[in-house]
Amino acid sequence: MKTILAFLATLVCGNTVRAQLQIAYGTSWKSDNSTYVVLDNLDIQYDAATALFSNTFKFTGNTDAGIRGEELPVFRSIELAKTNNAKIILQRDFNLVNNFTFTSGLCDLNGFIIFMGTNALLVNENESSRLMGTDGYARIIADLNAPNAVNPGNLGAVITSSQNLGSTYVYRGVKSQTNGSGNGNSILRTYDIIPASNTGLDAALRFNYFDAELNGLNENLLELWKSNDNINWSLQGYTSRNSVTNYVEKTGINDFSKWTLSTPGNALPLRFVSFTVNCETGRATLNWKTAQEENTSHFEIEKAEDGYHFSVIGTIAAAGNSGGEKNYSFTDNNVSSENNYYRIKEVDADGRSYYSGTNTLQCGKTSEKIKLWPNPVEQYFTVQLSSRIKTDVTVNLYDEKGSFVYTKTFALLSGSNNIAVNIGHLPAGTYWVHIGFPNNSENKTVKIIKI
Repeated sequence: MKTILAFLATLVCGNTVRAQLQIAYGTSWKSDNSTYVVLDNLDIQYDAATALFSNTFKFTGNTDAGIRGEELPVFRSIELAKTNNAKIILQRDFNLVNNFTFTSGLCDLNGFIIFMGTNALLVNENESSRLMGTDGYARIIADLNAPNAVNPGNLGAVITSSQNLGSTYVYRGVKSQTNGSGNGNSILRTYDIIPASNTGLDAALRFNYFDAELNGLNENLLELWKSNDNINWSLQGYTSRNSVTNYVEKTGINDFSKWTLSTPGNALPLRFVSFTVNCETGRATLNWKTAQEENTSHFEIEKAEDGYHFSVIGTIAAAGNSGGEKNYSFTDNNVSSENNYYRIKEVDADGRSYYSGTNTLQCGKTSEKIKLWPNPVEQYFTVQLSSRIKTDVTVNLYDEKGSFVYTKTFALLSGSNNIAVNIGHLPAGTYWVHIGFPNNSENKTVKIIKI
């Protein structure tokens, strides 16, 4: 066995020296799976070509440590055993194949992502040793066919349903949620649950939390809230809750989206139920739906070409008072072939106003920039792309020798699309993903690594 390691200390500010384990460019890493790599008050800087760390990396010591580098590390297992309230602070995303064990200390996501493999788990997460941060999330993809109290990745979202949800993305976030006007707050935990089949689920969700995540809220009053656009929230209530074992549960859920916990009257209100923008023969059609209108006067339709400097392009009278949902529509006949940014301003009779989220549209192009993640990939990767019309896109994969190994055609809707591609059956290695549109427009090829 031959192991090549690079250790160095780097001056980061003043007279403070931080020690780090650096996996430098051109470095190879080989060791037995049972080996522990103990990083005592050490950062890890990963700059080599992406490969699997087959060891368990144990972070110890009484000072904060960072995970950073130019390339995406793939950890088999991590153990967090910091003392003195010290943390791991993420300074880049990473992939996790097996376990992340919490012994002591905190993991500050710091706006970054832990991509969890199909069998990955958070182990022994507790009040004093857990995920936290101002933003960021851990994500796992699970195949949920009639799940019975299934907790994917041990992230704390326990799902039950008699239906086949299919490939389901579960994202656990750590950021307090507010409404579109920046008001209100939630606990410091969210779940985005995105099943392949997301209607008629009759599901139950048990939402677990820690006392350290309460964010000043009274846990005896916690109820579930739901959002379809990350801006507007609707109170879903609860079926059962327990402030000793720290969960709130809701049954009879028809579909999943983004969920959090907050208290009634805490200004996570529902105003805009939905807001969509679509191209139709060179025009932009804006459709939005509201609920619980009270003393509303009118809507102002605002537009910008840079996403920042908005101006009013139209006004529509509002219902005034409504306990039910109301639908509205507006057509913009002056559409740029580049980016068009739209938002809706609801103005009340007393002068107060509330904004929808911002929607972006390109009517002159088939697609916008294509994004693909995670990379490296264990089983599923996601392609994010936008289309101005309903169309098809074909995903082809080729191995390093140029041999054709996979193809599948996906139907795109007008607007933003996420498509999940399953390559779990392919052997580990390097592949080229070719994303092809009709008439060869906006085609793209991306290199990925299958682990």
